[in-house]
Amino acid sequence: MTASLQPTHEAPFRGLRVLDFGQGVASPYAGYLLAANGADVIKIEPPEGDWSRRLGTTYGSHSALSAVYNRGKRSLVLDLKKPEAIATARKLAAEADVLVEGFRPGVMGRLGLGYDALSRDNPRLVYLSISGFGQDGPYAQRPCSDSVGQAFAGLVSVNVGADGIPHRVGATLSDVCTGLYGFQAVSTALFARSAVGNGRHIDVSLSQSTAALLGHKFAEHVLEGGAPRLLNVPAGSYRTSDGWIMVTLVTEAQYGRLCSALQREDLAKDPRFASFALRADCAGELATELQKVFPTDTTASWLRRLHALDIIADRILSPSEWVANEQVEATRGALRTETPNVGGVVAARTPGKAADLEGDLRPAPDVGQDSAAILLSGWS
Repeated sequence: MTASLQPTHEAPFRGLRVLDFGQGVASPYAGYLLAANGADVIKIEPPEGDWSRRLGTTYGSHSALSAVYNRGKRSLVLDLKKPEAIATARKLAAEADVLVEGFRPGVMGRLGLGYDALSRDNPRLVYLSISGFGQDGPYAQRPCSDSVGQAFAGLVSVNVGADGIPHRVGATLSDVCTGLYGFQAVSTALFARSAVGNGRHIDVSLSQSTAALLGHKFAEHVLEGGAPRLLNVPAGSYRTSDGWIMVTLVTEAQYGRLCSALQREDLAKDPRFASFALRADCAGELATELQKVFPTDTTASWLRRLHALDIIADRILSPSEWVANEQVEATRGALRTETPNVGGVVAARTPGKAADLEGDLRPAPDVGQDSAAILLSGWS
C-alpha cells in the first residue's frame, strides 16, 4: 500500500477494494458507506443497469434512489449470463477486500461467485450477503421489499395512524438500516481480519435488521402481554394554526409545565391525568383537550412558550424544510452533489465522519461509465 493509500481518520478504508453487486437500496447503501470512508468501490451492474435507476421519477440514467446510494462508486457492466463476465468478476474478486451482494440466497453460488468458491482463491475476502429473510430458514427464498421488511419485523404494527390503520414508515427505513447494519458488520470483520488473517461470510437481512431497529419494543410486548401501555402521554403531533408541532415528555414535571404553557392548569389538576400510567388509560380524552388548544396560535409562538419552560418540542419539518433549516446549514448537515444530467443531488451527511471526504465523492455513475477503464487496468 502506497503512502497515498494509507488509512486516515478521514478515510479509514482508503486502499480497500470493494465489489458491489447490489441493486436497490440496502446493499448499495452498504457499498456507499464504504466509499464514503475511502474505499475504492466498483459497482457491478447488468447491461440494463441497477433496477433502482428506474424506480420513481428518472433524471437521465438515475432516479433519486440510485443517485444518492451510488455516490463515490465506479460502474462496470457485466452480463453475468455470459462465462466471460463471470471470469472477469472472479478476477476482480480475487483481489478484492470486500464483496457486497443482494441477490436471493443461492444465486451467487450458482454463478460460481459464492463465498465458498471465491474465498478459496481469496481467503481474506469479507463477503456480505444481504437478503430479505436471511440465507437459511423456511423463508429464505421468499421475495421481500422495504415494505414487507417493515411489516414482517413489526414496525408497521407499532406505527398506527390516527385513522387506526397500521402504516409503513414513508421512507425506505428497512433498506437503509439493513445497509447500515451490513456496513457495521463489514467494518468489524475487517478489524478482526487484521488479527486473524482471514475474512468471513456475513449474513444480514431486511427482516432481522428492521427488528433490531425496534429495540425495546419486543421486550415491551412480551412483558405486557402483547398490549403495551402508551408511553409519554400526551406526547405526539399537534396541528397549530400554521403547521404541525411535535411534543414529548419524559418527566411528570414536564406535564405540569406543558399545561401551564397551554394555560390549561385544570388538566394538571384533573385526577384522571395525574400520572403517565393514568394518562395512558385515557389518552384519547386528553389528546382531544390539547387538540382544541394548539390551533389557537402559530407553531413559532408555541415553541417560544414551550422552550421557555424547557419542554421538548419542535416543528415537524418536511425534508426540503430540513435542508433549509438554520441548524442544518450551520452544522453542514446536508450535502449537495452535482450529478450530470440530474442536477444537485441532496442527501444528509453521514453522522460521525471525521472530515468532508463525503462532500468530495464523485457523483453516482451512469450505467457502465467506467467499464472500459476497469476492464483495461483492473483495480486502480
